[in-house]
Amino acid sequence: MQIGEVSARTELSLRTIRHYEETGLVIPSARSQGGFRLYTETDVARLMVIRRMKPLGFTLDEMRDLLEVTDRLDARGTPTGAERGEREALLERVRAYEAAAAHKIEDLRVQLSRAEEFAATLRARVEQARS
Repeated sequence: MQIGEVSARTELSLRTIRHYEETGLVIPSARSQGGFRLYTETDVARLMVIRRMKPLGFTLDEMRDLLEVTDRLDARGTPTGAERGEREALLERVRAYEAAAAHKIEDLRVQLSRAEEFAATLRARVEQARS
């Protein structure tokens, strides 16, 4: 699919998708004869991972690292004895990202709660002024 369809599906701007290409996070799988970027479902899935990480404050390097780890995990079949250790190390890195995401989500919940309290205080002030 072309970048416009990818933009609509991921709710990312064309500029953002191009930026992720420039930084090496998501490279289009192909180009049309006319030079248009062409993306696969796998490319879209990668963009969705990035889109979900961004509001949690993960850096581009962290995004790149997680995508590399998941690519390596996905590329493996049934692991041999030697590969099991590497697989477990990769899974441990994914677990670390999951824990970091959970921590960041909790921080966002606290911020949201404070914002809601602030809005309620303002509403009360407006209502009080009307009385």
